[in-house]
Amino acid sequence: MVGELNKLLNNGVQDLDERARQIFREIVETYIETGEPVGSRTLSQKGIGLSPATIRNTMADLAGLGLLDAQHISAGRSPTHQGLRFFVDGLLEASQIKEQDKIAIDQRFSEAGDDISNALSEVSSMLSGIAGGAGLVTTPKRESAITHVEFVKISPNQTLVVLVFDDGQVENRLIDVPYGFTASQLQETTNFLNHHLVGRTFSEAIVLINSELQKNQRELDEITQRLINDGFALWSGNVYNDDRTLIVRGRSNLLKNADLNMDLERVQVLFDELEKKRDLIQLLDAAKDGAAVKLFIGSENPLFALSGSALIAAPYVDGQNRVVGALGVIGPTRINYARIIPIVDYTARLLSKMMEKRRLIAAPGVKF
Repeated sequence: MVGELNKLLNNGVQDLDERARQIFREIVETYIETGEPVGSRTLSQKGIGLSPATIRNTMADLAGLGLLDAQHISAGRSPTHQGLRFFVDGLLEASQIKEQDKIAIDQRFSEAGDDISNALSEVSSMLSGIAGGAGLVTTPKRESAITHVEFVKISPNQTLVVLVFDDGQVENRLIDVPYGFTASQLQETTNFLNHHLVGRTFSEAIVLINSELQKNQRELDEITQRLINDGFALWSGNVYNDDRTLIVRGRSNLLKNADLNMDLERVQVLFDELEKKRDLIQLLDAAKDGAAVKLFIGSENPLFALSGSALIAAPYVDGQNRVVGALGVIGPTRINYARIIPIVDYTARLLSKMMEKRRLIAAPGVKF
Protein backbone atom coordinates (compact mmCIF):
# COMPACT_ATOMS: atom_id res chain seq x y z
CA MET A 1 0.00 0.00 0.00
CA VAL A 2 2.72 2.49 0.97
CA GLY A 3 4.74 1.63 -2.13
CA GLU A 4 1.71 2.06 -4.38
CA LEU A 5 0.87 5.42 -2.80
CA ASN A 6 4.46 6.62 -3.11
CA LYS A 7 4.48 5.62 -6.77
CA LEU A 8 1.26 7.57 -7.30
CA LEU A 9 2.59 10.65 -5.57
CA ASN A 10 5.88 10.50 -7.44
CA ASN A 11 4.33 10.07 -10.86
CA GLY A 12 1.79 12.85 -10.30
CA VAL A 13 -1.75 13.50 -11.38
CA GLN A 14 -1.37 11.70 -14.71
CA ASP A 15 -1.59 8.37 -12.86
CA LEU A 16 -5.25 9.15 -12.13
CA ASP A 17 -7.69 9.08 -15.02
CA GLU A 18 -9.88 12.12 -15.60
CA ARG A 19 -12.86 10.64 -13.78
CA ALA A 20 -10.91 9.74 -10.66
CA ARG A 21 -9.22 13.12 -10.68
CA GLN A 22 -12.56 14.92 -10.96
CA ILE A 23 -14.16 12.90 -8.18
CA PHE A 24 -11.18 13.28 -5.87
CA ARG A 25 -11.04 17.04 -6.40
CA GLU A 26 -14.77 17.36 -5.68
CA ILE A 27 -14.43 15.31 -2.50
CA VAL A 28 -11.54 17.40 -1.16
CA GLU A 29 -13.10 20.75 -2.04
CA THR A 30 -16.43 19.74 -0.48
CA TYR A 31 -14.67 18.42 2.61
CA ILE A 32 -12.68 21.65 3.01
CA GLU A 33 -15.90 23.63 2.72
CA THR A 34 -18.04 21.55 5.10
CA GLY A 35 -15.60 19.64 7.30
CA GLU A 36 -17.73 16.51 6.91
CA PRO A 37 -17.24 13.20 5.05
CA VAL A 38 -18.55 13.37 1.50
CA GLY A 39 -20.99 10.77 0.17
CA SER A 40 -21.50 9.52 -3.39
CA ARG A 41 -25.04 10.90 -3.52
CA THR A 42 -23.78 14.36 -2.55
CA LEU A 43 -21.31 14.28 -5.41
CA SER A 44 -23.82 13.01 -7.95
CA GLN A 45 -26.08 15.95 -7.08
CA LYS A 46 -23.29 18.39 -7.98
CA GLY A 47 -23.93 17.74 -11.65
CA ILE A 48 -20.68 15.96 -12.46
CA GLY A 49 -22.55 13.55 -14.75
CA LEU A 50 -21.78 10.32 -12.87
CA SER A 51 -24.07 7.91 -11.07
CA PRO A 52 -23.73 7.26 -7.31
CA ALA A 53 -22.65 3.69 -8.06
CA THR A 54 -19.85 4.82 -10.37
CA ILE A 55 -18.73 7.39 -7.82
CA ARG A 56 -18.74 4.78 -5.04
CA ASN A 57 -16.52 2.43 -7.07
CA THR A 58 -14.04 5.22 -7.81
CA MET A 59 -14.05 6.29 -4.16
CA ALA A 60 -13.22 2.74 -3.16
CA ASP A 61 -10.27 2.77 -5.56
CA LEU A 62 -9.06 6.09 -4.13
CA ALA A 63 -9.36 4.70 -0.61
CA GLY A 64 -7.34 1.68 -1.70
CA LEU A 65 -4.58 4.04 -2.78
CA GLY A 66 -4.61 5.72 0.63
CA LEU A 67 -6.02 9.00 -0.64
CA LEU A 68 -9.40 8.68 1.09
CA ASP A 69 -10.34 7.56 4.58
CA ALA A 70 -12.06 4.18 4.62
CA GLN A 71 -13.78 4.66 7.98
CA HIS A 72 -16.94 6.41 6.79
CA ILE A 73 -18.16 4.16 4.00
CA SER A 74 -21.88 4.66 4.69
CA ALA A 75 -21.69 8.31 5.73
CA GLY A 76 -19.15 9.25 3.08
CA ARG A 77 -15.39 9.61 2.84
CA SER A 78 -12.86 12.29 3.66
CA PRO A 79 -9.30 12.79 2.39
CA THR A 80 -6.41 11.38 4.38
CA HIS A 81 -3.41 13.55 5.20
CA GLN A 82 -1.64 11.91 2.26
CA GLY A 83 -4.65 12.70 0.10
CA LEU A 84 -4.58 16.35 1.13
CA ARG A 85 -0.90 16.49 0.28
CA PHE A 86 -1.60 14.96 -3.12
CA PHE A 87 -4.41 17.47 -3.70
CA VAL A 88 -2.26 20.47 -2.76
CA ASP A 89 0.76 19.37 -4.79
CA GLY A 90 -1.00 18.05 -7.86
CA LEU A 91 -4.58 19.28 -8.16
CA LEU A 92 -4.82 22.63 -6.42
CA GLU A 93 -4.88 25.42 -8.97
CA ALA A 94 -2.56 28.30 -8.17
CA SER A 95 -4.42 31.51 -7.48
CA GLN A 96 -3.65 35.16 -6.85
CA ILE A 97 -4.37 36.76 -3.50
CA LYS A 98 -7.91 38.15 -3.31
CA GLU A 99 -8.07 41.92 -3.56
CA GLN A 100 -9.85 42.34 -0.21
CA ASP A 101 -7.19 40.25 1.52
CA LYS A 102 -4.43 42.28 -0.14
CA ILE A 103 -6.01 45.56 0.98
CA ALA A 104 -6.40 44.29 4.56
CA ILE A 105 -2.77 43.16 4.74
CA ASP A 106 -1.47 46.41 3.24
CA GLN A 107 -3.46 48.36 5.81
CA ARG A 108 -2.04 46.42 8.75
CA PHE A 109 1.52 46.91 7.51
CA SER A 110 0.85 50.62 7.08
CA GLU A 111 -0.32 50.85 10.67
CA ALA A 112 2.87 49.18 11.90
CA GLY A 113 5.04 51.93 10.37
CA ASP A 114 8.79 51.30 10.35
CA ASP A 115 8.90 49.53 13.72
CA ILE A 116 9.89 45.93 12.98
CA SER A 117 8.78 44.73 16.45
CA ASN A 118 5.31 46.16 15.94
CA ALA A 119 5.23 44.76 12.43
CA LEU A 120 6.02 41.22 13.60
CA SER A 121 3.26 41.36 16.19
CA GLU A 122 0.88 42.82 13.61
CA VAL A 123 1.77 40.07 11.13
CA SER A 124 0.91 37.32 13.59
CA SER A 125 -2.35 38.99 14.60
CA MET A 126 -3.27 39.85 11.02
CA LEU A 127 -2.66 36.33 9.73
CA SER A 128 -4.85 35.01 12.50
CA GLY A 129 -7.68 37.42 11.72
CA ILE A 130 -7.66 37.05 7.94
CA ALA A 131 -6.92 33.33 7.73
CA GLY A 132 -9.10 32.26 10.65
CA GLY A 133 -6.41 30.14 12.32
CA ALA A 134 -3.52 30.89 14.63
CA GLY A 135 -0.91 33.24 13.20
CA LEU A 136 2.76 32.44 13.82
CA VAL A 137 5.93 34.42 13.17
CA THR A 138 9.50 33.96 14.35
CA THR A 139 11.54 37.05 15.17
CA PRO A 140 14.52 37.62 12.87
CA LYS A 141 17.78 35.81 13.32
CA ARG A 142 20.72 38.16 12.93
CA GLU A 143 22.66 37.08 9.85
CA SER A 144 24.27 40.39 8.94
CA ALA A 145 28.00 40.44 8.51
CA ILE A 146 30.28 42.35 10.88
CA THR A 147 31.94 45.38 9.29
CA HIS A 148 33.81 46.75 12.31
CA VAL A 149 34.74 45.83 15.88
CA GLU A 150 36.00 48.36 18.42
CA PHE A 151 36.98 48.24 22.09
CA VAL A 152 36.63 51.66 23.73
CA LYS A 153 37.97 52.23 27.26
CA ILE A 154 35.34 53.93 29.43
CA SER A 155 36.96 53.74 32.85
CA PRO A 156 39.98 52.02 34.46
CA ASN A 157 37.96 48.80 34.79
CA GLN A 158 35.31 49.05 32.05
CA THR A 159 35.45 48.84 28.26
CA LEU A 160 32.72 49.34 25.67
CA VAL A 161 32.59 46.66 22.97
CA VAL A 162 31.04 47.95 19.75
CA LEU A 163 29.93 45.86 16.77
CA VAL A 164 28.84 47.43 13.47
CA PHE A 165 26.94 45.23 10.97
CA ASP A 166 26.45 45.62 7.25
CA ASP A 167 22.70 46.11 7.66
CA GLY A 168 23.42 49.39 9.42
CA GLN A 169 22.81 48.15 12.96
CA VAL A 170 25.20 48.98 15.80
CA GLU A 171 25.35 46.90 18.98
CA ASN A 172 27.39 47.64 22.09
CA ARG A 173 28.00 46.11 25.52
CA LEU A 174 29.96 47.13 28.60
CA ILE A 175 32.42 44.57 30.00
CA ASP A 176 34.72 44.58 33.02
CA VAL A 177 38.47 44.55 32.40
CA PRO A 178 41.38 44.00 34.78
CA TYR A 179 43.04 47.05 36.33
CA GLY A 180 46.22 47.97 34.52
CA PHE A 181 44.93 46.95 31.11
CA THR A 182 47.02 49.03 28.70
CA ALA A 183 46.07 50.97 25.58
CA SER A 184 48.36 48.75 23.50
CA GLN A 185 46.59 45.62 24.73
CA LEU A 186 43.25 47.22 23.89
CA GLN A 187 44.47 48.04 20.39
CA GLU A 188 45.86 44.54 19.97
CA THR A 189 42.44 43.12 20.83
CA THR A 190 40.72 45.44 18.36
CA ASN A 191 43.19 44.61 15.57
CA PHE A 192 42.86 40.88 16.17
CA LEU A 193 39.08 40.91 15.93
CA ASN A 194 38.88 43.21 12.91
CA HIS A 195 41.41 41.08 11.07
CA HIS A 196 39.54 37.84 11.64
CA LEU A 197 35.86 38.81 11.85
CA VAL A 198 35.04 41.50 9.28
CA GLY A 199 32.71 40.07 6.64
CA ARG A 200 31.50 37.21 8.84
CA THR A 201 28.16 36.76 10.59
CA PHE A 202 28.11 36.66 14.37
CA SER A 203 27.55 32.92 14.53
CA GLU A 204 30.52 32.42 12.20
CA ALA A 205 32.56 34.83 14.30
CA ILE A 206 32.01 32.86 17.51
CA VAL A 207 33.27 29.65 15.91
CA LEU A 208 36.26 31.40 14.39
CA ILE A 209 37.24 33.19 17.60
CA ASN A 210 37.37 29.94 19.56
CA SER A 211 39.52 28.37 16.84
CA GLU A 212 41.86 31.34 16.49
CA LEU A 213 42.35 31.74 20.23
CA GLN A 214 43.48 28.13 20.47
CA LYS A 215 45.94 28.63 17.61
CA ASN A 216 47.28 31.96 18.90
CA GLN A 217 47.46 31.33 22.64
CA ARG A 218 51.20 31.92 22.72
CA GLU A 219 51.02 35.13 20.72
CA LEU A 220 48.16 36.71 22.67
CA ASP A 221 48.80 37.37 26.33
CA GLU A 222 46.38 36.09 28.96
CA ILE A 223 44.64 39.43 29.55
CA THR A 224 43.98 40.00 25.85
CA GLN A 225 42.51 36.51 25.48
CA ARG A 226 40.25 37.15 28.43
CA LEU A 227 39.05 40.43 26.96
CA ILE A 228 38.17 38.76 23.64
CA ASN A 229 36.36 35.92 25.38
CA ASP A 230 34.45 38.18 27.76
CA GLY A 231 33.47 40.62 25.03
CA PHE A 232 31.90 38.01 22.78
CA ALA A 233 30.58 35.74 25.50
CA LEU A 234 28.27 38.60 26.46
CA TRP A 235 26.63 38.46 23.04
CA SER A 236 26.71 34.70 22.54
CA GLY A 237 24.96 34.21 25.86
CA ASN A 238 22.35 36.83 25.12
CA VAL A 239 20.69 38.00 21.92
CA TYR A 240 22.78 35.98 19.51
CA ASN A 241 22.26 32.52 20.98
CA ASP A 242 19.38 31.96 18.53
CA ASP A 243 16.90 32.05 21.41
CA ARG A 244 14.37 33.61 19.10
CA THR A 245 10.82 34.51 19.98
CA LEU A 246 7.78 32.83 18.51
CA ILE A 247 4.80 35.17 18.34
CA VAL A 248 1.44 33.35 18.36
CA ARG A 249 -1.90 35.10 17.92
CA GLY A 250 -5.46 33.83 17.47
CA ARG A 251 -5.57 30.58 19.42
CA SER A 252 -9.26 31.21 20.06
CA ASN A 253 -9.86 30.89 16.31
CA LEU A 254 -8.94 27.23 16.57
CA LEU A 255 -11.90 26.69 18.88
CA LYS A 256 -14.20 28.13 16.22
CA ASN A 257 -12.82 25.54 13.81
CA ALA A 258 -13.65 22.62 16.11
CA ASP A 259 -15.71 20.22 14.00
CA LEU A 260 -16.21 16.51 13.43
CA ASN A 261 -12.55 16.09 12.54
CA MET A 262 -11.03 18.46 15.08
CA ASP A 263 -12.99 18.18 18.34
CA LEU A 264 -12.26 20.09 21.54
CA GLU A 265 -9.96 17.41 22.88
CA ARG A 266 -7.82 17.58 19.75
CA VAL A 267 -7.85 21.39 19.91
CA GLN A 268 -6.45 21.11 23.42
CA VAL A 269 -3.71 18.86 22.06
CA LEU A 270 -2.94 21.57 19.53
CA PHE A 271 -2.82 24.20 22.29
CA ASP A 272 -0.28 22.01 24.08
CA GLU A 273 1.72 21.85 20.86
CA LEU A 274 1.65 25.63 20.56
CA GLU A 275 3.34 25.78 23.96
CA LYS A 276 6.25 23.79 22.56
CA LYS A 277 7.68 26.91 21.03
CA ARG A 278 11.10 25.48 20.39
CA ASP A 279 9.61 22.65 18.31
CA LEU A 280 7.47 25.09 16.36
CA ILE A 281 10.44 27.37 15.69
CA GLN A 282 12.33 24.37 14.33
CA LEU A 283 9.35 23.51 12.15
CA LEU A 284 9.13 27.06 10.84
CA ASP A 285 12.88 26.94 10.20
CA ALA A 286 12.20 23.99 7.91
CA ALA A 287 10.18 26.39 5.78
CA LYS A 288 13.23 28.60 5.31
CA ASP A 289 14.84 26.41 2.65
CA GLY A 290 13.96 28.07 -0.62
CA ALA A 291 11.57 30.91 -1.30
CA ALA A 292 8.31 29.01 -1.79
CA VAL A 293 5.46 28.50 0.65
CA LYS A 294 5.70 25.16 2.43
CA LEU A 295 2.97 23.01 3.95
CA PHE A 296 3.05 20.56 6.84
CA ILE A 297 -0.12 18.48 6.93
CA GLY A 298 -1.19 16.37 9.88
CA SER A 299 0.74 13.14 10.38
CA GLU A 300 3.48 14.30 7.99
CA ASN A 301 5.04 15.96 11.03
CA PRO A 302 5.16 14.43 14.54
CA LEU A 303 4.18 17.79 16.04
CA PHE A 304 0.74 17.62 14.40
CA ALA A 305 0.24 13.85 14.37
CA LEU A 306 -2.29 13.81 17.23
CA SER A 307 -4.18 17.05 16.64
CA GLY A 308 -4.59 16.63 12.89
CA SER A 309 -3.45 20.19 12.17
CA ALA A 310 -1.81 21.85 9.20
CA LEU A 311 0.78 24.62 8.95
CA ILE A 312 1.20 26.86 5.91
CA ALA A 313 4.48 28.77 6.23
CA ALA A 314 6.87 30.93 4.22
CA PRO A 315 10.29 32.48 4.88
CA TYR A 316 11.09 36.18 4.92
CA VAL A 317 14.47 37.72 4.14
CA ASP A 318 16.55 40.71 5.18
CA GLY A 319 18.04 43.46 3.03
CA GLN A 320 20.83 41.12 1.92
CA ASN A 321 18.29 38.54 0.68
CA ARG A 322 19.22 36.22 3.55
CA VAL A 323 16.43 34.23 5.19
CA VAL A 324 16.11 35.43 8.78
CA GLY A 325 12.72 34.10 9.87
CA ALA A 326 9.42 32.55 8.88
CA LEU A 327 5.71 33.17 9.31
CA GLY A 328 2.62 31.08 8.84
CA VAL A 329 -0.88 29.99 9.75
CA ILE A 330 -1.81 26.90 11.72
CA GLY A 331 -5.29 25.39 11.62
CA PRO A 332 -7.23 22.21 10.91
CA THR A 333 -6.16 20.07 7.95
CA ARG A 334 -9.26 21.24 6.07
CA ILE A 335 -7.95 24.81 6.05
CA ASN A 336 -8.72 26.71 2.85
CA TYR A 337 -5.38 26.09 1.11
CA ALA A 338 -6.35 27.94 -2.09
CA ARG A 339 -6.96 31.16 -0.14
CA ILE A 340 -4.38 30.92 2.65
CA ILE A 341 -1.33 29.98 0.55
CA PRO A 342 -1.33 33.30 -1.41
CA ILE A 343 -2.04 35.21 1.83
CA VAL A 344 1.01 33.72 3.54
CA ASP A 345 3.17 34.24 0.45
CA TYR A 346 2.13 37.88 0.03
CA THR A 347 2.65 38.64 3.73
CA ALA A 348 6.14 37.14 3.69
CA ARG A 349 7.07 39.24 0.67
CA LEU A 350 5.80 42.43 2.34
CA LEU A 351 7.74 41.67 5.51
CA SER A 352 10.86 41.08 3.41
CA LYS A 353 10.38 44.48 1.75
CA MET A 354 10.07 46.06 5.19
CA MET A 355 13.35 44.43 6.26
CA GLU A 356 15.01 45.82 3.11
CA LYS A 357 13.62 49.30 3.79
CA ARG A 358 14.90 49.10 7.34
CA ARG A 359 18.41 48.35 6.05
CA LEU A 360 18.36 51.22 3.54
CA ILE A 361 17.20 53.67 6.22
CA ALA A 362 19.74 52.51 8.79
CA ALA A 363 22.83 52.07 6.64
CA PRO A 364 23.41 55.69 5.55
CA GLY A 365 23.25 56.87 9.14
CA VAL A 366 25.89 54.53 10.51
CA LYS A 367 28.75 56.51 11.92
CA PHE A 368 31.62 55.28 13.98
